[in-house]
Amino acid sequence: MIIVALSVSSITAEVLLPESSAKARLDDPVKVDPATEKVIRSSLAYLASKQAPNGAWLGESGEEVRYPIAITAYSLMAFQAAGNLPGEGEFGKNVNLAVRYLLSEIDEQGLIGDENSGQYMYFHGIASIALGELFGQTGDDTLRTKLEKMIKVIVSSQNPQGGWRYKPISHDADISVTVLAVVALRAAKNGGIAVPQKTIDDAVDYVRKCFNERDGGFGYQPGQGSGFARTAAAIYSLQVCGHYDDPKVASGSKYLSSRFKPGERWFTYGNFYAAPAQYMIGGKTWSDWYSNVSRVLKEKVRTDDKGNNFWERELDGSSPGPVYSTAVYTMILAMPYHYLPLYQR
Repeated sequence: MIIVALSVSSITAEVLLPESSAKARLDDPVKVDPATEKVIRSSLAYLASKQAPNGAWLGESGEEVRYPIAITAYSLMAFQAAGNLPGEGEFGKNVNLAVRYLLSEIDEQGLIGDENSGQYMYFHGIASIALGELFGQTGDDTLRTKLEKMIKVIVSSQNPQGGWRYKPISHDADISVTVLAVVALRAAKNGGIAVPQKTIDDAVDYVRKCFNERDGGFGYQPGQGSGFARTAAAIYSLQVCGHYDDPKVASGSKYLSSRFKPGERWFTYGNFYAAPAQYMIGGKTWSDWYSNVSRVLKEKVRTDDKGNNFWERELDGSSPGPVYSTAVYTMILAMPYHYLPLYQR
């Protein structure tokens, strides 16, 4: 166990880096080569250059991004994926600012997000994942107090079907919000926060109902047609709930491999789940996936006027902007580092 100092706001804690992280790096045949490492470092510098003084992120022209909480959470995960923690690592200062911003946006009930956007639980989910991953590496009491409240919100807002929707009180569910909820629950559970088993079991039941026997993919809701991003979200949900060997996971993985099409809508969002899902399967599936996605990303990476790497919308027109694309793609490229607990088998 490696122990280093951590500072979040005025709280000092210890960072616990498990030996399993080092073992995972040794066991994984997929490595980050020097060219990819250079892109990762440069893209993190790009993200750092877009951070506002309050810790949130700004767009290309210096304006606030459309979804500051979500984009901050994605960016925070990108920094963590490359080994940066609050006050620790080359971009430790940026991580510290991002954490302070997210913590400041959580209300007394544990909710975080823009209630007026109509996507409240989406923001809540991704922020819970980012903070849950950080808590799993630090054990910081400030994070625990906030995260426990956030997890209670997720547990209490589960739909009777077993899934989640965009509002804390919902009468239906979909796979896009459900995946965020279950990944957040897994991140919190990894860190030692209690999660009811019934919540997990009901979520698994809901995800399985979205499966389509006809093509082996998953729909947005039960009975709906399959799609790349929907299938990626579904099989990753099953995996983080512990169902690694579910036949539907293997079927979904094959579905993803046959539909890897850069430039299509939801390519960025889909790969945020597809990459870790294929990693969990491992072997040739993961090796081929990482080889394909890293090749595409290095071919399409751009350079700004400061010499920093970033990605525009050409790989996915549905992306809300280059900060989001850069955060997600950097995270994917950095997965073989095995710093994030969620990206370890």
